Amino acid sequence: MEGGSLLNHFEGVINRKGTSSVKWDLTKTVFGKEDVLPMWVADMDFKPPQEVLNALQDRLQHGIFGYTFVGDATADSITQWLKKRHHWLVNKEWLLYSPGVVPSISTIIQALTDPGDMVLVQSPVYTPFFSLVEDNERMIENAPLVYQDGAYTIDFEAFEQSLKKGVKLFLLCNPHNPSGRVWTQDELMKIGELCNQYNVVIVSDEIHCDLVYESHKHIPIASLDEKFAEQTITCIAPSKTFNLAGLQASAMIVKNAETREKIANVHKKQGFFTLSTFGIVGMEAAYRQGEPWLKDILIYLKENVKISKEFIQKHLPELHVVEPEGTYLLWIDCQKLGLSEKELTRRLLDKGKLALEPGSKYGPGGEGFVRMNIACPRELLQDGLQRLHRALH
Repeated sequence: MEGGSLLNHFEGVINRKGTSSVKWDLTKTVFGKEDVLPMWVADMDFKPPQEVLNALQDRLQHGIFGYTFVGDATADSITQWLKKRHHWLVNKEWLLYSPGVVPSISTIIQALTDPGDMVLVQSPVYTPFFSLVEDNERMIENAPLVYQDGAYTIDFEAFEQSLKKGVKLFLLCNPHNPSGRVWTQDELMKIGELCNQYNVVIVSDEIHCDLVYESHKHIPIASLDEKFAEQTITCIAPSKTFNLAGLQASAMIVKNAETREKIANVHKKQGFFTLSTFGIVGMEAAYRQGEPWLKDILIYLKENVKISKEFIQKHLPELHVVEPEGTYLLWIDCQKLGLSEKELTRRLLDKGKLALEPGSKYGPGGEGFVRMNIACPRELLQDGLQRLHRALH
């Protein structure tokens, strides 16, 4: 689909209120207001591929929902997807399943570290990276990303100094949330070599791996070197790619058999043994048949990024949008406004009636930023941009 047909494919606002939607139904709980446009939680306001809906409908029509298991067909759909999209050969024996990437990371922390152990993160970064470490009584070691000239890089000297402190796990976010950086092969090689040198396990959250824009390429760090594969646990899911978060289905790719057994043992203690019926069906259908839809949505999202950047440059030139190389998230630098986060949030909610994620949620270095989700029909996007202008003009 191109041009008008592509636009039509993703146009039309679908009312999500009353569907137990975190994004749309919890604004009063989270922000204290109901009359705001929610552009905060990282899910899309689009239906998933029709092939996925058809597969779910077929399974629903069958009508019996007894105990299920994740079989070879689902495993094959994942390994074939990784081979085709990311040129990564994965054996189905390496796969472990989980309701989501966040539960996966918590399980990994419990399986591979002890209370008091240090876990390395790079702020600003996805909020659960902090809470999962702290809730599991581990210690956060932070090697902040460097923000310079409107973009993010890694300070490898600081990164190595952190590793030297006795870190056990490193939580890598690639593509990076919230900045949208897609780490290059050179950067990933340096990360891998240093973690290998200091015997640190890499937990690579690659949930946004399929949402990468032209001229950039997602590279699974575990695919770069045999030794990286042995020390890396890669977390993936169809949830961001195909807007299936509510189906609660994800996978961990764990080549090292000993590591895999440790994680499986924690699952056993938790009583976890399978995914839901619809999680299994939806995940398999998405990975088998969702590629044409993904190709189209990336075109649509890229245009949404362009529209947003041009609007902000024209109407709010004091703001800076960090160029997203992947994800459907805009990380917006508001520091030149000279506002406290409290005042910035107040203006967004009271004047603009717009709910965005405040930057401080992403740890040190996030202050003065907001995160805006632009995975929505153009009508909602334009509304959101006008609200942003109204709030800050």
